[in-house]
Amino acid sequence: MMFFLETVISGLMAGVMYSLVALGFVLIFKASGVFNFAQGVFALFAGLALYDFISMDGWFYELFGFALPVWLGIIATMGVMVIVAWLVELLVLRHLVNQEPIILFMSTIGLAYFLEGLGDILFGSDVKPLDVGLPSGASDYLLDNYNFYVEKLEVVAALIAAALVIVLAIFFQKTRIGRALRAVADDHQAALSVGISLRMIWVVVWSVSGFVALVAGIMWGSKSGVQFSLSLIALKALPVLILGGFTSVPGAIIGGLIIGVGEKVAEIYAGPFIGGAIENWFAYMLALAFLLVRPQGLFGEKIIERV
Repeated sequence: MMFFLETVISGLMAGVMYSLVALGFVLIFKASGVFNFAQGVFALFAGLALYDFISMDGWFYELFGFALPVWLGIIATMGVMVIVAWLVELLVLRHLVNQEPIILFMSTIGLAYFLEGLGDILFGSDVKPLDVGLPSGASDYLLDNYNFYVEKLEVVAALIAAALVIVLAIFFQKTRIGRALRAVADDHQAALSVGISLRMIWVVVWSVSGFVALVAGIMWGSKSGVQFSLSLIALKALPVLILGGFTSVPGAIIGGLIIGVGEKVAEIYAGPFIGGAIENWFAYMLALAFLLVRPQGLFGEKIIERV
């Protein structure tokens, strides 16, 4: 029983890491109706930029002869992500107003490949260990003479994810910009007709999404180093979104926790009977099964169309 509890706790902590990436997807989709396939690459690009600012083997150190402290490097990286958001609006989204969702989706796929290639050119493709001072290693807690092992970094990630959910929920529900974001997602033309600046809204939402991507990049980079496989986390975030709902901020967290726990429990208890490696595909099979019974997700908005 104690081993089962440890497995569940480990799954919950891993699920939080998935949720941090899924939050960026939800944010863009909820505010603009665009499924941003490039969100995983955003996290990668933010992690690469931060490493370059705070390390002594990047182009920033070569140009200026010093590296930035961590807190200043995070601020500088956020500035980079705002510039990226502005360029995305200027060069891509501005020309796709009122286009079909599939066209916007395809544009984010192209954006993902472009940013990944740009990151390779600017920062190199080697794995970069990211140390921003977060606690790391395992902590053990004694309960009924059984040692529970929990990763310190994953505990920090869980606390940060909880804080992000609260802040984003307040932002969408209580602020004027948050309401404008939801109006744009519902109907571009209607939002424009009441004086909402579509360009400003898109820059804001992609900037906030860049901040969420920076948080995810810091957590994943601190855990396993900043590497280009980080962009593939976007694929693992898809089942999280299907379970939680594409428009629900809390749903991104709940979906991530379900996926994390399901993967760990399935790998430990069912893996030995079917050859192992369940963790690689369990999330997608669970999402497929979930689509059959509740396609809008646990917290997604059920859309009823009269024909």
